[in-house]
Amino acid sequence: MLPYSDEQKMIKEMVRKLAKEKIEPLVEELDKKGEGPGKARDILIEHGLLKLPLPQEYGGVDADCTTVAIVVEELARVDGGISMDVFGAGTFVFFVKNFGSEAQKKKFYPMLEAGKLGAFCLTEPGYGSDAAHIITKAVRDDGHYVVNGTKTMASNGPLSEYYLLYVRTGPGEGASGISCLLFEKVPGVSAGKHFDKLGFRTSPTSELYFEDVKVPVDCVLGKEGDGWKTLVFGGGAMRVFGASSQALGNAQGAMEYAIKYAKERKTFGVPLIQHQAIQFMFAEMGMNIEAARSLHFRTLQMIDGGNYSQTEYELLTSSTKAFVCDMAMKVATDAVQILGAYGVMNEYPVAKRMRDAKVNQIFDGASQIQKMIVGRALSKLY
Repeated sequence: MLPYSDEQKMIKEMVRKLAKEKIEPLVEELDKKGEGPGKARDILIEHGLLKLPLPQEYGGVDADCTTVAIVVEELARVDGGISMDVFGAGTFVFFVKNFGSEAQKKKFYPMLEAGKLGAFCLTEPGYGSDAAHIITKAVRDDGHYVVNGTKTMASNGPLSEYYLLYVRTGPGEGASGISCLLFEKVPGVSAGKHFDKLGFRTSPTSELYFEDVKVPVDCVLGKEGDGWKTLVFGGGAMRVFGASSQALGNAQGAMEYAIKYAKERKTFGVPLIQHQAIQFMFAEMGMNIEAARSLHFRTLQMIDGGNYSQTEYELLTSSTKAFVCDMAMKVATDAVQILGAYGVMNEYPVAKRMRDAKVNQIFDGASQIQKMIVGRALSKLY
């Protein structure tokens, strides 16, 4: 057991029980529909899981990244897509806590407390991994910005009531001139059709269109032109308490299901799990999950502790994202292999877990991009 606090252990146990008893029975039907979390979101809101990172005066427990990660992981042991709402709430609170003004905190914390959903808007149709070259613009006009552009792959896009939007506000190429805006839904913002995705089908995703959207200049999060700084810092944390936690929970759930199946399924007169070839597969699953869990926890403790250099931060956050998500893909694929023909049937949950694992390898920075960051960081250290 990792050295969690008593409060974290209590939260972990509560969420695990809630996920198993209340959410898991809903997952199969929600995944088939592919329209979002449905009643599962109501369960998350009812139990206060979307407001855990908020300060106590707003109904939260001021949860740190490690605590948010615990909740995301436990939900992902049942379904990664449903954990997206907790991941999203954690993201908005993290950005507002670290970069927001007091006025922004007073405005948006109550919205988060009420369970309202926001959308993190960075990716564009022509710019995903190459985020430094986004073209959505915000032009100053008499005390306001006028925003025009299109964002895509926005989680909760069709349902969002506020936006954390990356735009180009100034001159210069690449990362220079990018700002981060935080604002409520206003006229001129519209959502496209929910995407029919391979995985994470319990989380709605769409394009968002910004057409002559007028927002006040005080909606800038941090300072104008410092958007890339907020993205590097906030994006690194997101990859750890979000995507990595989801991948870890998904891998754990896949292994547990495969072990249960292998104990019940008989081949050549004995349970499948008694065959050495299968035992070796489970051994690799377990070892890789534990290695990933250790790296994951170390990185979370670094973020929460705050004692690190920029290079160390980039090295560990990107290493964690790539290692844990690639590990989860391998574990989920092996779980499908162990189930054989049943593994590729959608009525068995390991097929869905493999689909979800592939999503984690791509969003919030693909594994290949993370390895590029790791390589650059290592070249600075040695």
